[in-house]
Amino acid sequence: MKKEIEKTAVIGLGYVGLPLLLDFCEAGLQVTGFDIDREKVKMLEEGKNYISYIPDEELKKYLEAGLFEATTDFSKLKEVDNIIIAVPTPLDEHREPDLSFVEGTAETISKYLNKGQLVVLESTTYPGTSRDVILPALEKSGMKVGEDFFLAYSPERVDPGSKKYSARQIPKVLGGITENCLKRVEELYRKVFYQVVPVSSTEAAEASKLLENIFRGVNIALVNEMKLLFDRMGIDIWEVINASSTKPFGFMPFYPGPGLGGHCIPIDPFYLTWKAREYDFATRFIELSGEINTGMPYYVIQKTMEALNDNGKSIKEAKVLVLGAAYKKDVDDIRESPAVKIITLLQEKGASVSYHDPYIAVISGMRKYPELTLESVDLNEDTLQEADCVLVVTDHSCFDFGWILEHSNLVVDTRNVFKGYKDKKIYKA
Repeated sequence: MKKEIEKTAVIGLGYVGLPLLLDFCEAGLQVTGFDIDREKVKMLEEGKNYISYIPDEELKKYLEAGLFEATTDFSKLKEVDNIIIAVPTPLDEHREPDLSFVEGTAETISKYLNKGQLVVLESTTYPGTSRDVILPALEKSGMKVGEDFFLAYSPERVDPGSKKYSARQIPKVLGGITENCLKRVEELYRKVFYQVVPVSSTEAAEASKLLENIFRGVNIALVNEMKLLFDRMGIDIWEVINASSTKPFGFMPFYPGPGLGGHCIPIDPFYLTWKAREYDFATRFIELSGEINTGMPYYVIQKTMEALNDNGKSIKEAKVLVLGAAYKKDVDDIRESPAVKIITLLQEKGASVSYHDPYIAVISGMRKYPELTLESVDLNEDTLQEADCVLVVTDHSCFDFGWILEHSNLVVDTRNVFKGYKDKKIYKA
């Protein structure tokens, strides 16, 4: 008798879930994508993509091969062998974890849980979520973990827009609730990823993701603080970093910027800060780094005001063109982008603000900035010349910075894109 093809479900088809789904397809596995957003599902069914760095051809290839389908019908979870959760885990207005998407998904899975199914959480969260939140919901089925069903955690390690590593090349950390759970998730993920890294528990796997992002956040905060100090001392932080990077041991370069963006570094460390309170422990490095990094947009505004002042202009009613709205270069992700904070601060100062980003057509409907609505303007000679100041926030590869400088009256550079240029129009921020 022919064995049925193993089927996997991915719940949440955003910046984590959709690339993960395609990794499974690339490995030749059959995958069903689940999402509550009917528009997303409709686009995927038509082979159309909503994430800029994923080509439509890739989607169509797997659709035509019968490896991939998308649906809003969660009753189809009964038909799969493995269920992967990749839903958002934001912070609320009090900077506390909002696990409503995870909790809701776990409750939905429990309704359709079948004997033998593997459930894997990939959403970034605090240590203990898999055991304390997901497991109780699944046990409502009356089945026993490690015997009737299996539960594991594997932190996502997506680097959006990166061409250096394919996702399948990045080692995958795995933790199971029981030994049987770990064996089961290892069996699945070894079919997709070139290397897996099993750890002793789901808590260890959950903590590993937080440590990775806290490491980056703290080091970026350090170099941002050095930037603020060296600016006062008249020292170029970028030159210092390049010089320090020549040391072959004991130093790893991190780079300053206008602030942190994306879902990971500005958000994830505070999951551990929240959890640490249960243990009467203050995570001072995390809090301090967050304070420094969230303060960087204010520094950018101050430097912009100084640049305009030096050119005989006030920030009030000045025309400022912001280049780049995405949180990092060459992606279409605006989540937590410092550009949005900078635009808002400029408007509060009375500036007339426009922006251009080839990946972000419209800024609107943001949770923190519900009143903000802007459309990307065309980038041409007239747009540049009409601006009193061009503020470089995101250094997309497609920007011709030499041409931009040539047609601009004044440029404020937060990304060191004008390294080596000698022009009085350039101000570093």
